[in-house]
Amino acid sequence: MKKPCERPLGPRLRIGGLALESPFLLAPMAGVSDAPFRRLCREQGAAAVFSEMLSGKGLWHGGRNTEALLSSYDDERPLGYQIFGREPEIMGLAAEKLEGRGNALIDINMGCPVPKVVKNGEGSALMREPRLAGRIVEAVASRTAKPVTVKMRLGWDGGSVNAVELARVAEAAGAAAVAVHGRTREQYYSGDSDWNAIRLVKDAVSIPVIGNGDVRSGADAMRMLAETGCDFVMIARGALGNPWIFREALALYGGGEASAAPRPAERIDMAIRHFAMLLAEKGERAAVNEMRKHAAWYLKGIDGSSALRRRLNEAMDAAAFGGELERFRDGQECHGR
Repeated sequence: MKKPCERPLGPRLRIGGLALESPFLLAPMAGVSDAPFRRLCREQGAAAVFSEMLSGKGLWHGGRNTEALLSSYDDERPLGYQIFGREPEIMGLAAEKLEGRGNALIDINMGCPVPKVVKNGEGSALMREPRLAGRIVEAVASRTAKPVTVKMRLGWDGGSVNAVELARVAEAAGAAAVAVHGRTREQYYSGDSDWNAIRLVKDAVSIPVIGNGDVRSGADAMRMLAETGCDFVMIARGALGNPWIFREALALYGGGEASAAPRPAERIDMAIRHFAMLLAEKGERAAVNEMRKHAAWYLKGIDGSSALRRRLNEAMDAAAFGGELERFRDGQECHGR
């Protein structure tokens, strides 16, 4: 892959021993950051990509569902696998299971807010147990030669913001970097991401800090770097239906101007490619079901897309679904869009 900018590598562009091309990373997102989506974001310039959450217990037991989530390709690397769990020994064994895989990083999830995760004391619930969190990081870091990162939130709620404390615990336990989403678990994805709180974490630790939250454009990514002093920016919802966000960020990072927004026909072409990759990866039924949400993101704001989304929701097989996308794309091209 051709490097999109010629800015030299420095210590800020390393996580442990891993050197990266730029500061812009694709976040781990459940139900989204599978191999097809990761490959498209990497193609557009993401410096590294992260998998969906993998259960530490699932890895330990060799579960079929977990194994399916491990699918990866050479053209998406460097890849980080994100694991979750609360038992240090099992998390360490999970890290051992990943040693022979093609991933460059292991990320520990301490930020997921969903009830089915936190009710088991996992994800962001670990922010309420810093000592246990530290033991988990130590167990994982001691069982792998790969850099270990930790993704967290600001805290459990507004009354227990402890990201600085947890970042220090993670660093002392062997983490090579921490990623901080600027919201508490209580906030989920509402309100504004607190970038000043990310800066406080950056000021408190010597390992790289990855900022996350409310990055919806390349300009936002550059502003986060400037305002928080963070070393890397992790892009999540801003990449949904918009893998070009990495292209835009890279252009600005290289000192140029933001690239032009993709034309409607280009967006639909990307949706068609994405669908083809899902078909090859997961088969017809799963591809059609999963592509409906991706199509809605790609098509957002395009004239006539509401009616198309209704037709896509009614399409039951790959031929019907793909045909709808292609006819809509052809119509956009005819109008020069």
